[in-house]
Amino acid sequence: MKSPVSASRRASLAVAGLAFAAFSLLGAPAFSQTAPKVKFVTSEGDFVIEVYPDKAPKTVENFLQYVKDKHYDGTIFHRVISNFMIQGGGFDASYAQKPTRPPVAHEGREALAKGGPKNVTGTVAMARTGDPNSASAQFFINVKDNDFLNPTIIPPGDPVPKFEFQGRVYENTPRAQLVNAPQLFGYTVFGKVVSGMDVVNKIKAVPTGAGGPFPTDVPKTPVLIKSATLLN
Repeated sequence: MKSPVSASRRASLAVAGLAFAAFSLLGAPAFSQTAPKVKFVTSEGDFVIEVYPDKAPKTVENFLQYVKDKHYDGTIFHRVISNFMIQGGGFDASYAQKPTRPPVAHEGREALAKGGPKNVTGTVAMARTGDPNSASAQFFINVKDNDFLNPTIIPPGDPVPKFEFQGRVYENTPRAQLVNAPQLFGYTVFGKVVSGMDVVNKIKAVPTGAGGPFPTDVPKTPVLIKSATLLN
């Protein structure tokens, strides 16, 4: 199952090779009034997200094609963690995984460099496996600020003269080692909820447990995406 890593699992992911913190980006992102918007009609109510093709063009094109193909209609939010995120778009109400197109290239760093949003409350990002370039159809909505999911911007230089993580300083690190480290890719944010965040908050609060092939975090009463429709 493609998923963003949970906060409780950060330590286990950090043990493989070097792990590093994300560098902060200054300034708040500004977005176009003409950003494409998608309306989700769910069993808990409706919400609308806008997406940013100027920040993550391949990711947005991929997502909107799934919307146009009606891929999301009849899928569920299969993973709901009230202090983390809600995830859906991959399984139908019988927990059958829907077929997808080939994965889309990871655009997290590029999106941040263009002033795109971070993984903060209300933003929408692509779910994936441990392979940074494995995102296909599943997405998640952050229901809190999840800074540890942000892609890391690599400082200039080769080798990179200085890199810090959890108080430790790494000096003269080969640039390729940092650029290709899976721990530094984070998750590509490509949009945000612009109306209906109350519905998202309602979904995050539903009781969860085991369901289908998943041992935890599945809504006990399925949260169904009835339709996803491009508004503009």
